[in-house]
Amino acid sequence: MEKQWSLESVGAGGTHVDFVITRLPCRVGRSKENDLVIANLGLSRFHAILVRDITGQIRLIDENSTNGTFVNRHRIEGYCLLRENDIVHFASAEFKLRLRLVEQETVLSFDQMHTMVMPSNMELSEHFAPNEAEFDELIMGNGLSGAAQPIVDAQTRQIVGYELLGRANHPRLPKSPIELFCLAEAMDREVDLSLAFRDFGVSKIAPHIKGNTLFINAHPKETFSEVFLASLERLRKASPGLSIVVEIHESAVTDIEKLRVFANRLAQLDIRFAYDDFGAGQARLLELADVPAHFVKFDMSLIRGLHNASPRKRQLVRDLVQMVLATGSVPLAEGVEDEEEAQICIEMGFRLIQGYLTGRPAPVDSL
Repeated sequence: MEKQWSLESVGAGGTHVDFVITRLPCRVGRSKENDLVIANLGLSRFHAILVRDITGQIRLIDENSTNGTFVNRHRIEGYCLLRENDIVHFASAEFKLRLRLVEQETVLSFDQMHTMVMPSNMELSEHFAPNEAEFDELIMGNGLSGAAQPIVDAQTRQIVGYELLGRANHPRLPKSPIELFCLAEAMDREVDLSLAFRDFGVSKIAPHIKGNTLFINAHPKETFSEVFLASLERLRKASPGLSIVVEIHESAVTDIEKLRVFANRLAQLDIRFAYDDFGAGQARLLELADVPAHFVKFDMSLIRGLHNASPRKRQLVRDLVQMVLATGSVPLAEGVEDEEEAQICIEMGFRLIQGYLTGRPAPVDSL
C-alpha cells in the first residue's frame, strides 16, 4: 500500500471519480498536452500546475489563467499550498484533494483516464463541503466549547436546571451552532457534531453546576438510534446520580410506537425527556397525549411578544398549555426576554421559563 494524492470530482449522475496524481509536476488545463485535460472552454489551455513543495505539501500554481484558480472558494494569486480535503476549482471545474492508501498496481496514469466535460459557466459548483479537515479536528475536541443557560421556576425564579448548549471557537469554522450544523449536514455528520457537543457539555460543564438537572439535546437524526441510546447508557453508568432530561425535537416525533419504546428505554436509565420546540412546526398533539413527556418546551415563536399578540393567538397558547398540564407534563416557555412576557406566561399556566430575562447562556469558562 502506498500513499497517493488524487483529485476527486463529481461526474454525471453524482458519481465520484478519482484522478490520481501519479507524478509531479502535474499540469492541468484544456490543451491535450496537459497531464490532466479538462474539456471546458472556461479553462485556459495551460491553466495551473501542481508541484511538490519543499515542505512535502503540494503547491498549486495558477498559470495566469483567464478565469482563475480557487482554493476553498477563494481565488489564489500566484500559488497556494494545499492540504488534504481542500476544495479546488480550475475555473468552474470542481475537485477535492484526497490522500489515500492504494495498491500501486491499481493506480492509473492520466493518459489512461477519460477527460471530463464540465459546464462552461463560471458559477462555482458546491459538490464538496469545505473545511472537512477542520470539522474532524472539532469533533476530536479541538475548538469545542459550550455554554449553560438556566431554566427557572416561573414564579419564584429559582434555578431548577440548565440546558447544555454546544459552541465552537475553532479559528477556521463558524462560531454559530446553526452554521456548524449546516456544515455538518453537507457532510451527513450531524450526529457526530451532536455527540461531540453533548460529551463536552457533560464532561466539562456539568461539574460546574452540580445538583442541577441537565437538559441535553438530541439531533432528530439520532433520536431513536441504538448509538444514541448506548451513549446515554454510558453517561448513566459514568454519572449514576445525575439528573438528566433529553430534549427531543418536535420533527423527530412522528412514530408513536418508536416513541413509546424510546420512552421506556429512557425510564430504565432513570432519564426523563422533553418535547423541544413545541409548536414550531406541527404541534404533535396525538403523541403528546399517548406518550406524555416530563416537560414540553414551547418554541420561542409562540412566546415572543405574547403579551402584545392577538386575542386569538393568546387563546391558542393558553389552550395548548392547559392540554400539556392535563397530560401531566410540565410546560416550559422558551425565549422569554422581558417581564411582560414572563407575566403572561405565568397567567397562562407555564411552570418554567427560559430566556434572556432570567439568564443568558453562560460560557464554560465563566461558570
